[in-house]
Amino acid sequence: MQGAESLISAVVWMVMLIGIFYFLIYRPQQQQRKKHEEFLKNLKKGDKVVTSGGIIGEVKAVDEKTVTLKLCEGCLVKFVKVAIANYYQEEETTKSE
Repeated sequence: MQGAESLISAVVWMVMLIGIFYFLIYRPQQQQRKKHEEFLKNLKKGDKVVTSGGIIGEVKAVDEKTVTLKLCEGCLVKFVKVAIANYYQEEETTKSE
């Protein structure tokens, strides 16, 4: 009987660990990926974005797999869509002296 109790205890602990990993690691990562896919689907001309490399630009064209950004006047660069990290929002910094 002692062996069966320890086996049940081990199985319960294993199930608990799998549940913890699912709710703390896998599920939040899945939700973040879905949110990023939705963001990429909703990109449109005129949006200011930042790439994963830190380049800031304005969306000029969106294709199925690529995005063309205007970095400065007369400078258009094509990026793979997944390289677009987020919208760019300039932060107003006020220094109090």
